[in-house]
Amino acid sequence: MLVALGAIFIPLFSPYGYAKQNLDALLQEPSWSHLLGTDELGRDVFTRLFYGARTSLAVGLFAQFVVIAIGLPIGAISAYAGGRTDNMIMRFVDVMFAFPDILLIILIRAILGGSIYMIFLAIGLVAWVNVARLVRGQILSLKQRDFVTAARAMGAPGRHIVLRHLLPNSLGPIIVLVTFGIPRAIFAEAALSYIGIGIPPPTPSWGTMIRDGYDLIFAAPHLVLFPAIAIGILMLAFTFLGDGLRDALDPRLRR
Repeated sequence: MLVALGAIFIPLFSPYGYAKQNLDALLQEPSWSHLLGTDELGRDVFTRLFYGARTSLAVGLFAQFVVIAIGLPIGAISAYAGGRTDNMIMRFVDVMFAFPDILLIILIRAILGGSIYMIFLAIGLVAWVNVARLVRGQILSLKQRDFVTAARAMGAPGRHIVLRHLLPNSLGPIIVLVTFGIPRAIFAEAALSYIGIGIPPPTPSWGTMIRDGYDLIFAAPHLVLFPAIAIGILMLAFTFLGDGLRDALDPRLRR
């Protein structure tokens, strides 16, 4: 919450713009005027760090929307249809799962372009496989339960059974998996930006900040240290959130 609030309200409590250069204040160390120092162009690192948090939070959340939009229906259709349909869909899922994530994201980015929204889409198009597998497993275990048999005996159509009975009863593990997927998306975006094919400048990105500061790591280590700490803290926070949701949504742990 602190990172999110800082990312939202950074224009209110920072007198600097994320792209504002000051050639009289190059590579300054942390001070009262620049809390986290300045970079090689005199830009305030503190301001750029929280503007970069906007990018990381956006890519983490919007990529998961893409993951849910693709993985949820594919897993549900595969599990409920069964038979040859299930087998064909799962073989396609296995093929997608076999590709290395970063390489596939680079390929999709090369096809779709390098805008920030295409980065969100590319990460989501790679990460939906785990959600599809989880949804399939949950529905396969639930569709033999008595309440599903009763709904089917009362004449409920398959679409109604999936939307009203199967998916709502499998939301707990799905929410937990999506929460764990957010830090993976954040790290993927940082890795892409570090190798120079992520968020295009001048939009701040923690991966880009680390890449730009790497050549000056001995002269100004704060340029690498602070963005790296920010990535670690945000990924750890979402990991703890996923652990907490898993504990809260697991009836065995509540008992």
